[in-house]
Amino acid sequence: MNRLRAAIVPYSLRSCLVSRQGRLIFEQYRDPDMAQTPAKINSCTKSVLSMLLCIAIDRGVLPAPAGAPVSLFFPQLALDPDTRKREMTLLHLLTMTSGIRWQEFGGLNSFPRMTHTPDWVGHVLEQPLSEAPGHKMTYNSGVSQLLSAILSRAADMTVAAFAERALFGPLGIDDYAWETDPQGIHTGGFGLRLRPADMLKLGQLQLQRGRWEGHRLYSAELADAAVQPVVQASPPYDGAYAWHWWCGTYTPGDVPDKQGASAEPWDVPSEEHNRTAQDSSPSPSSGADAEGLSVLSSNVRNGRPGSIPYYYARGFGGQFIYVVPQAELVAVLTQDSRKRKQPDWFAEVIGPALFPL
Repeated sequence: MNRLRAAIVPYSLRSCLVSRQGRLIFEQYRDPDMAQTPAKINSCTKSVLSMLLCIAIDRGVLPAPAGAPVSLFFPQLALDPDTRKREMTLLHLLTMTSGIRWQEFGGLNSFPRMTHTPDWVGHVLEQPLSEAPGHKMTYNSGVSQLLSAILSRAADMTVAAFAERALFGPLGIDDYAWETDPQGIHTGGFGLRLRPADMLKLGQLQLQRGRWEGHRLYSAELADAAVQPVVQASPPYDGAYAWHWWCGTYTPGDVPDKQGASAEPWDVPSEEHNRTAQDSSPSPSSGADAEGLSVLSSNVRNGRPGSIPYYYARGFGGQFIYVVPQAELVAVLTQDSRKRKQPDWFAEVIGPALFPL
């Protein structure tokens, strides 16, 4: 682990933890108190919400996402003049392919606009569509709020209460904080505070395909589906997006593209961040699924020969949960820097340190 210890020195991380085969092999904090202090994980919250949704689907609290219209939970969509909103499914929300016209920051400034309204869910539902659902990935914390509201309604309890019973409790996560919107709905796209060790537990649960200490929290099939690449990320990003998880591949010896290293999904104008299924996938006649979502080619799913696939939760300011299934490895990084420029953490730091040539 000396290579990793040296690699993270320049960045003054709050924490860096690595486990392999369920055993902690590296743990470092800038300050010892940070080990026991829940801190903002920002958009890593989205991946925690994804795990909660998998549990709800597995228990029959929610229907299978591909065939479940969002209008089932928000009937006003069935009355909207834009009939395309009736086509929107839970799967479109999970993969951020809802078609809702949205630009997280800059331009439309959609995220700040949402958070300044008294009804976040209503605000998101009222937004016009820029295209039919299933054709573009647009980074959108608004759809995460819809998913949080849907889970709360279906479970007949708050999302935090559901998490305590179904996820946090079994994992022994007993110290957390979670923000709510003005309606009292827990924030689906951000706002969760966790300790680094608890972030590592969540990554380990997903690595173990929903199984924890001999008990199954959600099915292996749902665990696999949640991190299966669905939509190809648009330049300058590599990899793909799944059910509120990012997916990538790392090839030892590759030199990362510095242009993409500092980019965050919320930094890029929507016209640059969006990408149609046709940009990255076979045409519908050669493999697009029934939802109109991108079915990625095998070279995107598996990477080049010798590459290492991984998936990850990602939060503003350098919060990450990386999972590398073939190495049975989970890595957590947290920071408290407000700097927008970030390295490509896996390609520049984690990968070279843990998977040298």
